[in-house]
Amino acid sequence: MHTSEWRERFAEEARAERPDLATLCLLIGAEADPALGQSGLDEAEIELDRLAGLLPFGLGSPHAWAGALAELLGGRLGFHGSAADYRKLESSLLPAVLRTRRGLPILLSVVWMEVARRAGAQVYGVGLPGHFTVGFGPPEDRVLADPFAAGRLLTEADAELLVTGATGEKLEPSMLAPADPLQIVLRVLNNVRTWAAARPERTDVALWAVELSLLLPAHPARLRFERAQLLVQRGDFLTGAAEMDAYAEIVAAVEPGAAESVRRTARAARARLN
Repeated sequence: MHTSEWRERFAEEARAERPDLATLCLLIGAEADPALGQSGLDEAEIELDRLAGLLPFGLGSPHAWAGALAELLGGRLGFHGSAADYRKLESSLLPAVLRTRRGLPILLSVVWMEVARRAGAQVYGVGLPGHFTVGFGPPEDRVLADPFAAGRLLTEADAELLVTGATGEKLEPSMLAPADPLQIVLRVLNNVRTWAAARPERTDVALWAVELSLLLPAHPARLRFERAQLLVQRGDFLTGAAEMDAYAEIVAAVEPGAAESVRRTARAARARLN
C-alpha cells in the first residue's frame, strides 16, 4: 500500500466517532516500516486477540484484572521496559513491541489496554507526566498498574513518586484522568519526534511523525512551523519557506513579534537557493 493510502486510513480513523487506538498505533508502525504491509498489521491484530484469549475467564474486580494482566504479560510473556528501550525507535512502534515484548511505557500500556479491552476489562490509559500507566475499574475505585515495570501495581504514593521524579511536580487529581485515544496517539508521535530530534540524520522520521500529528483533529499549531523547518533541513527550501509564511499569518494576530521572526526565517530559507 502506498504511503498516501496509509495516511488516508490514519486520518479517517482519527476522525471516527470512536477512534480505535490499536489501529492508529499500528498505522504509525506501517509508516515507520512500509515493509510490514497489510499482512503485518493483520498479524499484530491477531496477536492481540491471541493474548486476550490467554487471560482467565471470570475476572471481576479491578485488582483481579490488573493481577491477571501482570501475571500473563509481565510475568509469563516478559513484556516490560528498561532504560535502553528509550534509545530505540522500535520502542514506540506497536508491531515491534508485540514482537520484542519491549517498549516505552506508553506502548507497553497500549498492549495492556488492548489485550484487556478485548477480554472485557474496564481499562484505560493514565498519562502521568513523564510516565504512562494503565488504570482498571471506575476512576473512583481505580487500580493503577505500570506495564513498564511488568505490571507492578501502583499506590497513589507510587504515582506521586513517578510524577515528582519525572517533572518535580506534585501529583494532581487531573493527572489520573483516563486518557483519550487521540491524546495517547499524539503522545506516541511526540516520543517519535523526540527520538528523531536527538538524531539529526533522521529528519525523515521526524517529518513523518509531524505529518501524522497534523492529521489528528487536535494538534499544536506550532507543528506546522516544525514541519516547515524540517522541509528546509531536507533541502526543500521553497516549500518550507511557503509553509513558514502561512504559519506566520496564523500567529500574527496574537504574536506579531513571533510572526515576524518566522517570516525572517522564511526569507533566510529562500536565500539559500541563491
